[in-house]
Amino acid sequence: MPRLRVSVIGVVLVMVMLLSVGGRTFAADPENTLYLDLEDGRVVIEMLPDIAPQHVARIKELTREGFYDGLVFHRVIDGFMAQTGDPKGNGTGGSGVKLPAEFSKQAFVRGTVGMARAASPNSADSQFFICFAPARSLNGQYTVWGRVIDGMEYVDKIKRGDERRNGMVENPDRIVRMQVAADVKN
Repeated sequence: MPRLRVSVIGVVLVMVMLLSVGGRTFAADPENTLYLDLEDGRVVIEMLPDIAPQHVARIKELTREGFYDGLVFHRVIDGFMAQTGDPKGNGTGGSGVKLPAEFSKQAFVRGTVGMARAASPNSADSQFFICFAPARSLNGQYTVWGRVIDGMEYVDKIKRGDERRNGMVENPDRIVRMQVAADVKN
């Protein structure tokens, strides 16, 4: 039994080393991995098509259209989350396509990527957020479609908003570019 445990640990360590070489993380599944480039560095997001297939498909479609490139993080609440994906930059815009809720038992923890929405559960569109910390109040109420697997330190650097204005940000940080990893040519 101890020999088996050592072998399993060895295999896991080799897999981690293969996926992270020289400080760069490589996508295990490039078709379901996003590169979110910020001014300070690259954030790698693993999408979760088994949990939220319609949301993942829509995010990939919008990403491939270049929809997210240049959009601001319009609402950023310290200790909670950073929200983006609104072409108007004020929290009222979207792509024009509403998505049905794909709620799951997946918990909102640090690095979780979820879909923003209005009061209706089926009102998610293009806006999404990345959690800075666990947010239990969102569990089962919002769609989880991804998780940050590398670059959370860059998310932590996103400019925070005014607490008195529900996190709205003056001169907000922007998404430089967002790409599906499978589309990136090295």
